[in-house]
Amino acid sequence: MIRAVEVWFGVDERWVRPAPGPGELRTDVRWALVALLTIVASQELTRSIGLLQDERYGPVWQYAGILTLCAMVVVRRRLPVLVTLTAGIHMIVMSLVMPMTMMQLPTQMAYFLLIFSGMAWARNRRALAGAVAVVLVLLVLLFAWTYALGSGIEDIRRNLGESDVEQVGPLPTVLAVVLFSVLGNTIFFGFAIGLGQVAWRGAMRQAQVEEQAATIRAQTAQLTDQAVVAERLRIARELHDVVAHHVSVMGVQAAAARRVMERDPEAARDSLTAIERAARDGVGQMRDLLGTLRVADGDAGAGAGAAAQEGADRAPQPTLATLPDLVEQASTPLCQVTGQVVESAPGAAGRVPPPLQLSAYRIVQEALANVRRHSTARTARATVRVDEDAQTVEVEVVDDGSPRVGTSGTGLGLQGMRERAAYLGGGVEAGPRAGGQGWRVRVWLPLDGRRPVPAGTAATGTAASGGTAAQAGNADRTAPVDTSAGMPR
Repeated sequence: MIRAVEVWFGVDERWVRPAPGPGELRTDVRWALVALLTIVASQELTRSIGLLQDERYGPVWQYAGILTLCAMVVVRRRLPVLVTLTAGIHMIVMSLVMPMTMMQLPTQMAYFLLIFSGMAWARNRRALAGAVAVVLVLLVLLFAWTYALGSGIEDIRRNLGESDVEQVGPLPTVLAVVLFSVLGNTIFFGFAIGLGQVAWRGAMRQAQVEEQAATIRAQTAQLTDQAVVAERLRIARELHDVVAHHVSVMGVQAAAARRVMERDPEAARDSLTAIERAARDGVGQMRDLLGTLRVADGDAGAGAGAAAQEGADRAPQPTLATLPDLVEQASTPLCQVTGQVVESAPGAAGRVPPPLQLSAYRIVQEALANVRRHSTARTARATVRVDEDAQTVEVEVVDDGSPRVGTSGTGLGLQGMRERAAYLGGGVEAGPRAGGQGWRVRVWLPLDGRRPVPAGTAATGTAASGGTAAQAGNADRTAPVDTSAGMPR
C-alpha cells in the first residue's frame, strides 16, 4: 500500500520540476493581491449581512488569518511542500476558531489553489507525500474530535431546532449531516490533490518530450555533420584517384617521350598524344566530380540552369565497361599494362551495381598509378572477376617490378582502397607476390555492397601485417604481408 502511494506521488521519478522563474514569481504576487481583495470584499459583505456576529474572534484576528492565507499564495510555487502543509493546517485551525471566515467561497478557493500548487510544483515528492499525509491525518482527527468526542452531534441537533429530528430520508438526519460534511471535505481535498498531481505529471511529460526533441535535434545535427564529413572524404578520395592516375600517366609518358624522342620520334609522338588525352580526361572527370558542388543550396533555379548548361559536357561515371580505356591509358613504352574482366555468366559485369563498378574502377586506377609511381615494373595485369554465384567482385592488380629507389608515398592511395572496401563490406590484401618478383593488390567486395567483412579479412590493406596508412606507398612495397587472410578466393 505504501509502495503504491509512493509510485502515485512519483517518489521514484528522476525528473525534478525546475524552480519558478522571476516571471512566475511576479505572477504569484499579482494573484495574491487579487485573492486578498476578493476575500476582503467577501468578508465585509458577509459581515454586513450579519453572519459574522457569532465569530469567536474579532476583525483583527479575522484579517490576520486572511493575510497569512494570501501570503502563502506569494510563495506557493517557491516553497510548495511547506505551503501544502501550512495551508492544510491553516484551514483546520480556521475551521475551529473562525468557521464563518473559513467557509466563504473566495477563502475556500484560495485553500484549493494552495494545495493544488503544492502538488503541482513540489520538487521533493517524498516530502510532499509526508505533508499530505499529515494534513489528512489531522483532518481525520478533527472529525473524530468533533463528532465522536466533542459536542458536534449536539450542535447539529441544536442547529436543526429540536432534540429529536424526524428522519425523512434513507438515513437519519444527523448522520446525513455528518456524512455530508465528510463528503464535502473529501471532494475538496481529493480534487485539489488529484488535479495537482495531474498537472505535475503533465509538466513531467512535457519536459520529457522537449528533452527527446532536443536529443533528436542534436542527433540529426550530428548525423548531418557525419554525412558532410563522409561526403568530403568521398570527394577527396575520388579527386585523389583521378588526379594521381592522370598525373602519373602524364609523368611516365613524358619521361618515355624524352627518352625516345631522338631515336624514335613516332613513339615520342604517341607518348605526347597520351599525355594530351590524359590531361583532357583528368580535367573532365574532375569537372564532373565537382560540378554539383558549384550550385548553392538556396539557388535551386540557378542550379537547374547550370546543370542543364553543363549536362552536355559531362560524361557518366566510369564503369567496368570503360576498364579497357583505363588500361590503354596506363600503358607506356616502359610498362605494358593488360586487363580483363572475367564473368561467371555472360553480362554479369553489366549487372554489377553502378557504385560497385565505380569503386572497382577506382581501385584499378589507383593500383596502376602506384605501379607507375613506385615500381620498376615492365608489365602489369589488372583483372576484375565477377562471380554471381559467390556474390563477389574481386579486383586483382599484379606487376613484375621492384620498389623504385627515391620514391615515397603518402599512404592515401591504399587508405582510399581500404575505405572503399570497408564501406562496401569487403577487404584488401596488398603486398609482395608470393614466390616471385613484383607486387600484388587484391580487393574483395560483396556484390550487394552490404555484406559485413568476414572474420579475419584483411580489410585494412597493409594493416594485415601490422602496417599503417602512414607506411603506405613505397614503404608498403617492401613490407611483407600475409596474403592468406580469410577472404574468399
